[in-house]
Amino acid sequence: MAAGGGPLLPDSVLYEIFLYLDHADVLSVGLVCQQWRAVARDEFLWKELFYRYYRISREVPRHPAAVSWYDEFQRLYDTIPCVEVQALKEHSDQVLHLSFSHSGCLFASCSKDCTVKIWSNELDISLQHSSNMRPYNWSYTQFSQFNSDDSLLLVSGVFVGPHNSSSGEIAVISMENFTLLSRVRNKPYDVFGCWLNETNLISGNLHRIGRITSCSVLWLNNAFQGIESENVNVVKRLFKIQNLNASTIRTVMVADCSRYDSPDLLLDYEEQLAASSTSTCPVFDLGSDSEEEEAKPKQAPEPAVQELLDDVGVPAEDGLQQLFDDIMEGRVRPAMTDTELETKVAELFVRNRTKPPELNLLSTDSNSKTKYLIFTTGCLTYSPHQIGIKRILPHQMTTAGPVLGEERRSDEFFDSLDHVIDIHGHIIGMGLSPDHRYLYVNSRAWPRDCVISDPMQPPPIAEEIDLHVFDLKTMKEVKRALRAHRAYTPNEECFFIFLDVSRDFVASGAEDRHGYIWDRHYNICLAKLQHDNVVNSVAFSPVEQELLLTASDDATIKVWRSPRAVRSQQPRRPRPRKLLFSWLLNQNS
Repeated sequence: MAAGGGPLLPDSVLYEIFLYLDHADVLSVGLVCQQWRAVARDEFLWKELFYRYYRISREVPRHPAAVSWYDEFQRLYDTIPCVEVQALKEHSDQVLHLSFSHSGCLFASCSKDCTVKIWSNELDISLQHSSNMRPYNWSYTQFSQFNSDDSLLLVSGVFVGPHNSSSGEIAVISMENFTLLSRVRNKPYDVFGCWLNETNLISGNLHRIGRITSCSVLWLNNAFQGIESENVNVVKRLFKIQNLNASTIRTVMVADCSRYDSPDLLLDYEEQLAASSTSTCPVFDLGSDSEEEEAKPKQAPEPAVQELLDDVGVPAEDGLQQLFDDIMEGRVRPAMTDTELETKVAELFVRNRTKPPELNLLSTDSNSKTKYLIFTTGCLTYSPHQIGIKRILPHQMTTAGPVLGEERRSDEFFDSLDHVIDIHGHIIGMGLSPDHRYLYVNSRAWPRDCVISDPMQPPPIAEEIDLHVFDLKTMKEVKRALRAHRAYTPNEECFFIFLDVSRDFVASGAEDRHGYIWDRHYNICLAKLQHDNVVNSVAFSPVEQELLLTASDDATIKVWRSPRAVRSQQPRRPRPRKLLFSWLLNQNS
């Protein structure tokens, strides 16, 4: 202070000086006096510190829920679950998956040790129950999911069948007494399975049609398979979808459309409503230069197929059977390999034997009970490179009715997809935001402009993982892909890396021995969480996003909390009683 009581330096000069300091020093100098404290809390100062420290583009606005730049800086700095507080080592082998109950009171873990463990989520996490699935000929457990009221747990695993053949199986466990209620076959095993509602779950089956052609059937199963009444179905066929070029349906999940209009966080502030496409199956291709949807009309056959049909003088609509007969009897010798011929014939068959898709997928009524079935699929090779979306209507959400579903005409042998998103890379993980508005996808990109000539030899995949974000209301990609995490296994050994999304953050595992956390609004990586081996799965507490779990091949589950949460849980040190202390001094004197 000057001799007259005024400040030696005006606020504007202090502001310019403080701009050269980092955030910790700014907080320290704010303790000097009232004037410095006022300047150290200046909004413009903390805006500069925020963009500089977190290296965010200035085109990105402040989080819509933020009240000040100072508070926003503190949120990103102090509420990220990056402090390890506990390591759970009860598993004896690789831990593959983690899932929380909706209440946040419990979580489940699956492992290569063939157990599913149920944990009590208290301040000090403890093991509540462990189920060994080896007596049911399981090789290992790989995925779990609680139903909506947390009364049942779906557990997916790899089942060892006759002659050591492997398939999948889903088990339903009661949370009341941890008894096994039912078991459902699931093929291929990486369909995983999921809940559609409180008592019905979705599984898959695969039927081979040719060497590289197959049919995936998705089934709706009642969790209580022990129903004694012969008038009540326990299973019902939902959809039957043809697979081309060795592809299959995998990784199914369900999104609730009724929650789209009340999202926790809007990622696109200039939200655009996509116009309804007239295509039979709109396809959004991430591998193209255009950001617009590209329609793939299916009315006309492939040129090679059309040429083949023209050579034998057969119309495309009626010539499928005649084409088969001509090829089998040697009257036609197509200039293509057996694999190419199988693919072309399968494309022609599915074109003439597929039920049309649901119209106007994007105009879902917010009050509707409609849900989306989301899964990975493909059309060029066996590695999953597309996301398929199929609408589930209210009358399809029960096992009541015919076991094989609604009656079909002869030209509706297969179901078509309502929407397809082409990722142009190998998909290795998917997760929904808590409001089910946004779909997050882990993928490893293919080389740009690559051409796939053999479906059994997919292109090489990048080590860097891209985390894409799609708005399920508009079916558009929003923001740029998140990056930081890496993977190293080739196509034929590639495995799923599970991610999870909270209100403000998204987290993912990686093969580089770390878990990662990003902020959903700013698209920045905020933390790396270290393990001794591959991190397979992450899971936020659904009621407390400052708590995160990570599971690794090092057979360990780590518990991470935010610095703020750690401080709040530490016992407070008793402050000295100043009045009593002064009284004692007076007594001694």
